[in-house]
Amino acid sequence: MKKDHRRNRDDVVWSRFFWCTIFIVISCVLFTGFNFSSFRFLFFPPPERLQPEIVPRWRMDAVATAGGHGHDSPRKLDGKEKKVWIRETVILPDQVLLFLNYPPSSAATSPRLLTRDDLDCVYNFSSSPTARQKNASRPPNRVDGEIVRCPLLDRSAAVSLSVKSADTYAGGEVLLNAPPARAWHSLAYEALIDRDNTTVVFVKGLNLRPDKLYNVSRFECVYGWDFTRPKFILRSEVISIAQEIARCRTPLSLLTNPFNSSIKVTVRVKGRVTLNSVAQPRPNPEPEPGRKPHQLCICTMLRNQAKFIREWVMYHDEIGISRWFIYDNNSEDEIESAITLLTGSGYNISRHVWPWVKTQEAGFAHCAIRARPSCEWVGFIDVDEFLHLPSGQSLPEFLTNLTEGTGGLLLPFQVGEVRVACHSFGPSGLTRPPTKGVIAGYTCRLFAPERHKSIVRPEALNSSLVNVIHHFHLREGFGFVDADRATMVINHYKYQVWEVFKEKFYRRVATYVADWQDELNVGSKDRTPGLGTRAVEPDDWSSRFCEVNDTGLRDEVVRRFSDPLTGTLPWEDEAEAMRQGL
Repeated sequence: MKKDHRRNRDDVVWSRFFWCTIFIVISCVLFTGFNFSSFRFLFFPPPERLQPEIVPRWRMDAVATAGGHGHDSPRKLDGKEKKVWIRETVILPDQVLLFLNYPPSSAATSPRLLTRDDLDCVYNFSSSPTARQKNASRPPNRVDGEIVRCPLLDRSAAVSLSVKSADTYAGGEVLLNAPPARAWHSLAYEALIDRDNTTVVFVKGLNLRPDKLYNVSRFECVYGWDFTRPKFILRSEVISIAQEIARCRTPLSLLTNPFNSSIKVTVRVKGRVTLNSVAQPRPNPEPEPGRKPHQLCICTMLRNQAKFIREWVMYHDEIGISRWFIYDNNSEDEIESAITLLTGSGYNISRHVWPWVKTQEAGFAHCAIRARPSCEWVGFIDVDEFLHLPSGQSLPEFLTNLTEGTGGLLLPFQVGEVRVACHSFGPSGLTRPPTKGVIAGYTCRLFAPERHKSIVRPEALNSSLVNVIHHFHLREGFGFVDADRATMVINHYKYQVWEVFKEKFYRRVATYVADWQDELNVGSKDRTPGLGTRAVEPDDWSSRFCEVNDTGLRDEVVRRFSDPLTGTLPWEDEAEAMRQGL
C-alpha cells in the first residue's frame, strides 16, 4: 500500500517536472525565434535576397539611442540638449573639416547659422610628443553653412570649436567638443538617393582603377549609425561600382522610417574592414514629369575663381546657357559674394560646397544627378573654358540641328554626348592679367587642339556614372558625336599670365591626375610642357604656347558686349578691381 502511494506521488512529481520543462523549452524557443527573426538579416544576410527587410520600429529606437543620443553624446552637456554640436570631423591633407548639426528649423524657430566671426578653431596638443604647447586657437579658414574648415596645425592634435559669444544659441556652452577625426584616405564622403530609390555613394579608399566597372559580388553596402557595432547595421547589395562611385540597393526601412535622418552609408570590400563614413543619404528631389525648364546647363568645379566667373557666366548666358551648378572646392576668395551678385542680376546659379579634394569625377557624377531633373543637356567645363560657335549659332540651335538629324547625320544610335575639341591659349605676350577679361586679352594659341570636353544628355548616362572628366559612359542605345571644329570649339585659356597660372600648382582636382608638384607622370599631357614640378616662372613664359593668332571669339565678344559709347565690356570694371587686388 505504501509502495503504491509512493509510486503515485513520484508520478505526480515527475509529471510536474516534465510539464515545467516543456513550458520552459517552448518559451525559450519562442523567445529565440522572435529575436532571431528580427536580427537574422543583420548577422546572416541571405546572399540571394534582393529586397532589403524592414527594420522593426523598436529596434530603430534602440539604434538611435546607441548612435549618440546617450549621456556621452556631444549633443548634450550636463544632461541638457545643446542647440548645435559637432557631428563629424575629417582630416584633409591641408585642413580639418568639422560638420555642425543644427536643430531642425520651423516656422517659429529658424536657427541662425554660425559664421567665421562666431568661431575659433581650438587645438589640443596633449597627445603630440613634439608639441611645445598644449593648446592653441586659430580663426577658421572658412565657414560654409554646417561645414567649418580649420587650418591643419598638427595631425595628432584634437580639434574642437570655441563659440566666441556663448549666447542662448550655443546653449551656454563655449567649447564644442568634436568626435574622433576620420582619415580622408579611407572614407565614404557623400551619398544621394536617386529617383529609382537606389543610393549613390561616393567613397575614398577602394583604390579602383579609372574608367572600369568592377565585379559587384566583391562588395556590399552598409547602413547604420555606428559601423563598429555590427548588431545595429543593415547590409545591402551593390548594383554597380567603379572609380569612387557605388550604387546600392537602399533598404526599405531607410526610405520609410522617420528615424533615418542620421543614418550613414558606406561601402565594404567583403572580408575586409568597413570604411568609415560621413555620408548621409539624402533624396534628390525630382519634379513632375514634363518638359524640363532648361535646355542647356553647365556643371563646373572651381577653386578661387571669383575674379573670372562674371565674364564666364555672362558670356555663356548670351549663347544659350540658362542654369549653372557651381561646385566650390575649398575656395578662399570672394566666390560666394561674386555668385550672389550674379544671381541678383537674374542669373540662375547655385553654389554647392564640395570640400572633398581630388574628387572631380565624383563631383561631376554628383552634379549630373542633381542637374538631370531640370536640364536637357549639361556641359562639363571649367571657368577658364569658353564654348565658341564660329558659325554664329546659339548652343540650343546647334544641339537641335545635331540631334534631330538636320545636320545630315545618319547614326545607328541616339546622340547622348557631344564631344568638343579644346584649343589651348597661351599668355599672348602679356605679363599682367588683361583688364578686359580673358577672351579679349588672350588671342594666341597652340595650333593643334588638346583634349576635349563634353556636353551630355543626363538621361543618356550609364547608371554607373563612370566618367573620366572629359566624357561619360553612356547607356545602351546612346552614343557620342564629335563636334565639327568649324561649328563649335572650346577656347581654353589654360596658360594665362604667370601670377594666375601658378595657382594650378596648389592641387589638381581630378582623382587620377597627379598634382603638378608630384614626381609622377611628368611627361603626360596633363603636365605643362617644359615646366617640371616647381612653380618657378620661366623667363620666356609670356611668349610660350603661341603658334596661331586667333581673334575669332574676341571679335565676336567685342561686337556683342562692348558699350557703343565707351567700348568697355560689362565685366571690365570688375576685372580691373580684381587685378588691383592680386
